[in-house]
Amino acid sequence: MLEPSKNVDERMTNTLINSQYIVFGLGKTGLSCARFLTQQRKNFTVIDTQEHPSELDNLKKVIPNAKVITGINSFFTTDACKHLILSPGVSRAHPFVITAQRKGIEVIGDIELFARHVKAPVIAITGSNGKSTVVTMVSEILRGANLRVLHGGNLGIPALDLLIAGQPDCFVLELSSFQLESTESLAPSVACILNISPDHMDRYEDFASYIEVKRGVYNNAASVVLNADDEILRDLRPQCETHFISHLGIDMASYRIEVYDGELWLIVDGGRIMRVNDLATSGLHNAMNALAALAITDRLSVSRSVQKSVLASFRGLPHRCQTILTRHGVEWIDDSKGTNVGAASAAVRSIFSGRQGVLIAGGRGKGADFSVLAKELDGRAHSVILIGEDADAIAASLDGRVKVYFALNMKAAVSLASRLVSPGEAVLLSPACSSFDMFHDFEERGRAFSEAVRERISQ
Repeated sequence: MLEPSKNVDERMTNTLINSQYIVFGLGKTGLSCARFLTQQRKNFTVIDTQEHPSELDNLKKVIPNAKVITGINSFFTTDACKHLILSPGVSRAHPFVITAQRKGIEVIGDIELFARHVKAPVIAITGSNGKSTVVTMVSEILRGANLRVLHGGNLGIPALDLLIAGQPDCFVLELSSFQLESTESLAPSVACILNISPDHMDRYEDFASYIEVKRGVYNNAASVVLNADDEILRDLRPQCETHFISHLGIDMASYRIEVYDGELWLIVDGGRIMRVNDLATSGLHNAMNALAALAITDRLSVSRSVQKSVLASFRGLPHRCQTILTRHGVEWIDDSKGTNVGAASAAVRSIFSGRQGVLIAGGRGKGADFSVLAKELDGRAHSVILIGEDADAIAASLDGRVKVYFALNMKAAVSLASRLVSPGEAVLLSPACSSFDMFHDFEERGRAFSEAVRERISQ
């Protein structure tokens, strides 16, 4: 039994003992759990190891009487506590979690709680990269078919907040590996794994453990969409209806990208659907995202005309290979959402296809192997500017393949890039790292890049 922390008064300790639910972690997801449990009239306590977690003030505003303990370093429970709800940022290896499991307390996440109450069909999308774009594409296509759709999860609005808003015709959820770790009973109408590359290796024992967590998205699914170009996904054998997408001509894929009369087309079962050049988004990775959206929405019998109309107008999301401006023959591109090696590698292949330029990368590496990125840079970017706490580790992995420079901050990196790039080239921010060493999130990092670019170019 864990003893209560000395900084927790007796009143709060007794409250914790009597709570049926404990919500561990008071970020955006933890706050959504508190709101949902309040709506369900459940007895709960929120705990966080930080003295002032990010959503503490909001919790006090929206649920003034909520029981909350912050700055906690130990606690005890009685048999009254039945469920520990983890925020995604809390590892299942945390000592609190291990102790709870030993006492027979059920450990779940917000998506598991969502799954136990949801009544509308669910589309569940995961992958190392591209999740947010495909979730949004799919949601817009379904709305174009006059369906009432709520989308969120790891993207935007937490799943339980969506549930509070009501039961639509369909939920479209982006799910991270952290969320899938503590989810068992979700039964999607359609599940999708876009790709798998090593990520969060500071959280998982090895790559195989990460893959196993991602596979969980289709455990109870009616159908699944997988990327046949990804060897790992190609070898999976889900026990449900399976559809594959491919741009490499993999035989098992009925959704493909192929060349006809010198142009790339999206193909379904051998029939041409639309030209890749007619998509509003650019790059082969976005063409694959469109294929995934077609495969998913086909399972809901959406018409081709609606699918094509939406894909021809959907311009993508901020900070995903987003052109900030083009000036003096140089395109400046914000891919701040490229928070892992796989995402940055895909951006490098797409942006530096047929031209060279400068890559700005770096941040918190999460234990990643950057040698994969080094190989992608060959013959593409001629220079790499590194920022952040793992800049030295990335530089060591590049192994002399490109010229490497270092910058103290984003403004300095942009200034240096402007001197290294030539007309006809591109400057790409695709960090291959998380942003938390220097910024609040990837969005703040992207804004810093955009502001620095506009300031530099205006000089």
